[in-house]
Amino acid sequence: MEIDTFWDVIEAAQAGAAATGEPFDEVLVEQLAKRPRQEILEYAERFDELHDALYRWDVWAAAYLIGGGCSDDSFMDFRAGVIALGCQWYQRVAADPDSLGSHPDVVQAANLRDRSEVLFYEDVNYAASGAFERITGDADAFYEAWRSFREADTESDNAVDMGEDFDFDDDREMRRRLPRLAALFLDTSP
Repeated sequence: MEIDTFWDVIEAAQAGAAATGEPFDEVLVEQLAKRPRQEILEYAERFDELHDALYRWDVWAAAYLIGGGCSDDSFMDFRAGVIALGCQWYQRVAADPDSLGSHPDVVQAANLRDRSEVLFYEDVNYAASGAFERITGDADAFYEAWRSFREADTESDNAVDMGEDFDFDDDREMRRRLPRLAALFLDTSP
């Protein structure tokens, strides 16, 4: 699946969710279930590539500030949430995670006590498998097809460079690296 087609699927799901009021992930599953199985696997492959590209310390730090902490599992969900924002926001976050400090949902979340739902979108991680299950009625069908699909993939998985590690609990360092998000989420009193 070409990258433009991938983003078209995401944007169609966004539009469908906005029009119907259904959750984005459910509309995404519906959109994918209308496609051939091969395209669903190609969608999953592209999703994984984009998801993996956000596996960086600076993006994790942004998730840590927004969520008031962020485990490994939560970071998976956060990256899925960034993808769900669409191509423009994905590219902005990939270039500068601190740009999330201007996203309306993130700004609004700064005033919430429980911020665990803002951009942490677990179900988006499983849209391709949900589409396969909807088509086949078999919860394991995707994983069987995925194994076969990945065996045919001749490219090797390279380790991701996460960039420079730093202490997320060091407020001074977080303010230096992510000033907009730190201004929203860290206590600014002396």
